[in-house]
Amino acid sequence: MTAMADTPAVIYPLEGKRVWVAGHRGMVGSALVRRLERENPAEILKVTRQEVDLRDPAAVRSWLETARPEAVFVPAAKVGGILANDTYPADFLYDNLMIAANIIHAAHETGVEKLLFLGSSCIYPKFADQPIVEEALLTGALEPTNEWYAIAKIAGIKLCQAYRKQHGADFISAMPTNLYGPGDNYDLQSSHVIPALIRKAHEAKRAGAPSMEIWGTGTPRREFLHADDCADALVHLMKVYSAPEHVNVGSGTDVTIEELARLVMAVVGFEGELTKDLSKPDGTPRKLMSADRLRALGWKPSIGLREGLENANACYIETI
Repeated sequence: MTAMADTPAVIYPLEGKRVWVAGHRGMVGSALVRRLERENPAEILKVTRQEVDLRDPAAVRSWLETARPEAVFVPAAKVGGILANDTYPADFLYDNLMIAANIIHAAHETGVEKLLFLGSSCIYPKFADQPIVEEALLTGALEPTNEWYAIAKIAGIKLCQAYRKQHGADFISAMPTNLYGPGDNYDLQSSHVIPALIRKAHEAKRAGAPSMEIWGTGTPRREFLHADDCADALVHLMKVYSAPEHVNVGSGTDVTIEELARLVMAVVGFEGELTKDLSKPDGTPRKLMSADRLRALGWKPSIGLREGLENANACYIETI
């Protein structure tokens, strides 16, 4: 992390704490485990879905009563791309509602000192002004393709606010932008744009292809943050932030899809042409979250896009 001159004082040190990372096997969860080790906690608690079904309120309550974490991070979620969201709307809404409700309620019931709930940038209205400020929440219609997931995440934010208002619980929420890095999904049918581009560039390079194709015009702009930077920001928020309002976690900058694709090609070492399938849709022209609230709390990212892509590329090479 790069600290800033006006970094707020630490109000909740993690040293010596029992910290539970719910969803520790995911990209964000595993990054949190790596980052938390530098805080010298008493213990980083982990539990697999085979051991505890987070959709089961009795199982979650029982585990928390036994494990007794003092601090809880909640990146755990059922996640998937547009196709999965559209095909299994009940699963995405129910599973994510239950995960949020069970952990937040049981954390309050068992005396957890502090909890950070992780949402997603898809909580914001489809046509929100850019950059998207936190206050844009619930000011317009959601993107229909992932509204089931978004509604569950919005409910989690509101639950944290409600337990803070009614019970004085120190529960906070953070909304990350598009993330990438170690532990990412490189399946072309379900992955996000960076891992998909990395895989496509490698396959084109291995095949000796003359070109690599992207969908649409390449002009839409997107924001990206490395998972390790995200984890660092979440630990920072846990230590210095305590308020009802959720906080955007992003890089504060964006690039066009074409710029991103060319950067990926350079990192992978694919020297062919970049072509565009103009019959495919572009999607939203721009999606950038405001980073002002997070910057005011004394945090900014330390991993540049080129450096982050080199790391993500190395992670992909390890999988092939």
